[in-house]
Amino acid sequence: MISRIDLRGDALPTGGALRDLLPRAEFDVEAALEKVRPICEDVHHRGDAALVDYAERFDGVTLDQVRVPAAALTRALQELDPAVRAGLEESVRRARIVHREQRRTTHTTQVAPGGTVTEKWVPVGRVGLYAPGGRSVYPSSVVMNAVPAQEAGVESIALASPPQKEFGGLPHPTILAACALLGVDEVYAAGGAQAVAMFAYGTESCAPADMVTGPGNIWVAAAKRYFTGRIGIDTEAGPTEIAVLADATADPAHVAADLISQAEHDPLAAAVLVTDSVELADAVERELEPQIAATRHVDDRVLPALRGKQSAIVLVDGVEEGLRVVDAYGAEHLEVQTADAAAVAQRVRNAGAIFVGPWSPVSLGDYCAGSNHVLPTGGCACHSSGLSVQSFLRGIHIVDYTREALAEVAHHVVTLAEAEDLPAHGAAVKVRFAGEKNSGEKSSGENGDGKAPRP
Repeated sequence: MISRIDLRGDALPTGGALRDLLPRAEFDVEAALEKVRPICEDVHHRGDAALVDYAERFDGVTLDQVRVPAAALTRALQELDPAVRAGLEESVRRARIVHREQRRTTHTTQVAPGGTVTEKWVPVGRVGLYAPGGRSVYPSSVVMNAVPAQEAGVESIALASPPQKEFGGLPHPTILAACALLGVDEVYAAGGAQAVAMFAYGTESCAPADMVTGPGNIWVAAAKRYFTGRIGIDTEAGPTEIAVLADATADPAHVAADLISQAEHDPLAAAVLVTDSVELADAVERELEPQIAATRHVDDRVLPALRGKQSAIVLVDGVEEGLRVVDAYGAEHLEVQTADAAAVAQRVRNAGAIFVGPWSPVSLGDYCAGSNHVLPTGGCACHSSGLSVQSFLRGIHIVDYTREALAEVAHHVVTLAEAEDLPAHGAAVKVRFAGEKNSGEKSSGENGDGKAPRP
């Protein structure tokens, strides 16, 4: 059902050597890049016509227009199951509570008398959000992308999601309903690399965006890589991952259910249990069989994911060693189900999001914890964060020095410019004091302190 990796007994290796021992899905974005390049450039040159052609080729639909009519958004919300609407509304409410607290404020630092540096935070002007529509439909991803962008103050927000044949070429109605609920009224029936290209280059119906965020398949990830530099991106999202750090106190039924919950996303989804308890490992394996039998998507997602090289039960000598393993792994989602789980969780350095104890499953974070579920995958949690308000903000430094403040530090600027063989840098300071003794050069002149004279 799921393989085992035994890391007990010998001293654990460090760094890359430990990472190489751990399971990981193969996700070759570089190979996909060559395949998406012509698609992206076709959208660049042909605009909406290319998008219509790719909708027919990849999605089996014929589009009259790429932009979703406003009436379709309104209708989707009106026809949405009331229970689903209530769930989405609560998801939005909780996400706003958390993300509103992430807002940054302008701060001014006085570096010297008359010299200040102010850091102001400015939202990007326009973002393109992507909501997947392949094996599953994710209105929750609409929430997780739109809420932080809105709370950051982004003025122009558009969203793309693949056209669906069964819905007349429109994106899935729950995607449209979520957009309507959030007030996102610019929506496009476009998927894959072509949707990213639409946002990067712009087309007749869609203005170009400054940034594109949201999870997608390997073609979306490859297109994001292709356009990095032209647009900002959140991350090259790969297959979803869950790691569970557990000891003998964990409930095997909970652990098994949580592993399955991520395995149902995709056959490449990773499910990893790290434990120092062989008894727990055995019990989890026993729990997997009946729980899998009771769920859906077994043959096409769950079993391939659990049996794949990306999933395993990793045996370690203790929780200390387990912490080293999960830090080396850098999971998208990490559950800590140990004794004193809160304290153990505080010691984790590398994870997209951490779920503490038996009552904080990853599923809660997917929908209604208030946290964001757009998270780094493939070990990128070692250096990257999940989507947040900060993702949509840019910090800009405003430097404001008086004549006196510049004069006080001028000799240092000139000295450092000369040390880097950039004399014009120093000259740009000295010219401001032309005709004055020392002119910003270090000297023991009349002021006796080696500084350019103050006026």
